[in-house]
Amino acid sequence: MVEYATRVQPGLILAELDGNQFLATLEACAGVYAAAMNPPKDQLPGRHTIMERHAGYAAFRAIAAIARSAGRAPADGDPAESGHADGDLTVSKPVTGDLVGFAYGFHGGRGQWWHDLVSRTTASILGSRAADDWFGDSLEIAEVHVLPSYQGHGTGLAMMLRLTAGRQERAAVLSTMDANTRARRLYRGLGFTDLLTSFIFPGTELPYAIMGAPLPLPGAAARSAPPDSPSRW
Repeated sequence: MVEYATRVQPGLILAELDGNQFLATLEACAGVYAAAMNPPKDQLPGRHTIMERHAGYAAFRAIAAIARSAGRAPADGDPAESGHADGDLTVSKPVTGDLVGFAYGFHGGRGQWWHDLVSRTTASILGSRAADDWFGDSLEIAEVHVLPSYQGHGTGLAMMLRLTAGRQERAAVLSTMDANTRARRLYRGLGFTDLLTSFIFPGTELPYAIMGAPLPLPGAAARSAPPDSPSRW
């Protein structure tokens, strides 16, 4: 596990998790999801199962936002912190606290339900070239959630930048509510544009927007050897 103390919000730690580490925090992540999204209770077991399955996908990466206990001062033996130009502080040892947000993604590929459905629809509307540009080598950002009391303070932004930093894919793609939400504004500020709107996933009547952005995102660490950009950019 790699952890970072972020200056976006005092006392907030960003912990980078692999699939096994994410599974160890899955119950807490499901709680954040429920608080942030307020879904019908009968949908929570299914969401839990989906997140568990996602943890096994290729190149899975999760970012957990952890808040230190209020008023807790660093003590002897606490993690050493050192400044970086990107505004983060690297933490060299584990930090305890409460999970207040999480985000995760993985390499999108054939055989994944969201990838196949969205890329197929994109091909039918925008053409196969556009579908391949966006989904042929993509980081699929599946979940980004922050507890309501921590929203609006840069936590989602910090997690998105950390999640996408150094990724080798040429694009990041995601789905979000097709409305002027805080999340949608965050994604647009990071360079995401609408690929599809008024998209209805099977089993729901709510309209979604499918969004994509070339990597690296503005403000995120660049790849060491980026491939050629997709032709449409």
